[in-house]
Amino acid sequence: MTLEASLAVADGPPEPKIVNIVSTVNLGCKLDLKMIAMKARNAEYNPKRFHAVIIRIRKPKTTSLVFSSGKMVVTGAKSYIESKQAAWKYFNVVKKTGFEVSFKDYKIQNIVANCKLNYPIRLETLAHSGTLGLATYEAEIFPGLIYRVLKPKVVFIVFASGNIIITGAKIKEDTDKAWELMYPLIAQHGRPVNFVPSSIVASPIEEKSAPKRGKKRVIEASSSASGSV
Repeated sequence: MTLEASLAVADGPPEPKIVNIVSTVNLGCKLDLKMIAMKARNAEYNPKRFHAVIIRIRKPKTTSLVFSSGKMVVTGAKSYIESKQAAWKYFNVVKKTGFEVSFKDYKIQNIVANCKLNYPIRLETLAHSGTLGLATYEAEIFPGLIYRVLKPKVVFIVFASGNIIITGAKIKEDTDKAWELMYPLIAQHGRPVNFVPSSIVASPIEEKSAPKRGKKRVIEASSSASGSV
């Protein structure tokens, strides 16, 4: 564990910030998506690309996907309250288009949070620390390490820069609990802030063997000038 990581652990982990809550609602009836797209404001519908009407509102800033089956997905909220408020607003939007809808089975399906550490992470060594779950790291395919915690079932996407995305939880308590378990493990693989990979450091031999082009140009220029005189 680096000095930066040791100090960070002593101070306590940074608190994850919720950036997206995905929730679902059952509107209780079949829907005509073309009619909704024609009558509702800020609605988009392109069946060739996606089989749902996309509706957006500004307060709270969210997006809804409305399917012909009556299922509705709300995404973009940053709190429980915003997610529930947005779901009711989209419900009213659909209701005003002429359908006898009902508000059933509201559920939060996913909570996405992120946090930023003040030191980089050695993903190569963290990938072999499967004490809390299953780690997957293939740098050629994806730059982040995917760590699946078994209990609670939460997924961490860890980047070498120290950025961390936490997803998969349905209640914030699971996000917080998983973070409390993962943070000490991640901190153990912290990299010094001033670390420079050896692959990009020039060796003394390479520096000595490098041609001194600047001096050569000066000599050539001075000789040509004396010749012209």
